[in-house]
Amino acid sequence: MTEDEPASERLYHLDGELVPAPEATVSVDDRGFRYGDGAFETLRAYGGSIFEWEAHADRLERTCEAIGLEHGLSRQELADRIEATLAANDLTDAYVRLSITRGVQPGTLAPRPEVDPTVVVYVKPLPRGGLEGESVWDGPATLQTVKVRRIPDAALPAGAKTHNYLNGILARQELHDADEALVRDLEGDVAEGATSNVFFVDDGGLHTPTTEGAVLPGITRRVVLELAADAGIPIDEGRFRPEDVRQADEVFLTNTTWVVRPVDRVDGITLGDGDERERPVTSLLARLFDERVERDHYG
Repeated sequence: MTEDEPASERLYHLDGELVPAPEATVSVDDRGFRYGDGAFETLRAYGGSIFEWEAHADRLERTCEAIGLEHGLSRQELADRIEATLAANDLTDAYVRLSITRGVQPGTLAPRPEVDPTVVVYVKPLPRGGLEGESVWDGPATLQTVKVRRIPDAALPAGAKTHNYLNGILARQELHDADEALVRDLEGDVAEGATSNVFFVDDGGLHTPTTEGAVLPGITRRVVLELAADAGIPIDEGRFRPEDVRQADEVFLTNTTWVVRPVDRVDGITLGDGDERERPVTSLLARLFDERVERDHYG
């Protein structure tokens, strides 16, 4: 399957069965639909295998523990369903979304402990990654600080990836001529993007908001920090204000699909002159990431 083929021709994995996309539906009584009562992971397949599968599986387990969802499936069973979905769609390089909800239960807010989960694997083609690959984005991103704040950890566990993404949707709705929202916590410190982690570079090294705050611990975020440490780049995980980002020499975003995406404007302020040579740290980390993907998935 190629990127040009219609989504209707894909097969998705729904509750243990491969189903044509138009038939892959869930009940209106499913708690994932009613209440956003579910967990998910966005993954990326490179060369036929999932990047950082164990880390994604660990985070999925933490999310399910945080919301009390005991779905009863092993990580190997989940991995097998992902592999089967990729094979059925003849995909080796792909976007993968794995979703698990509490399933169909009576329409009351309090969930029952007995769970018959709804499990969905959704895939779509992406370009090859690694050193010979191409980016899924067309160019550097633009960032805009938004009024919507990140939900505090005390209200909804920041490390949980649940089906309720309304916070990110509201942040994206505020954007004017920008690609990504710069979301702050209740204290006004930078937290993250609507769907990304935020990094910036200045004379002091590489900075990113700490996961001790209301920040999702991104898998790509962790890998980039590891690569930076191995390269001897000073790292600072702390608390920062939007002006710290606006005044930086370089800014970039990370997530599973974008990987490392440079930013050229923050709140209308241009960073450098847009020349890649003006983003040496971003370019280095992007190359090191591609080298790792090339080695681990295409080598």
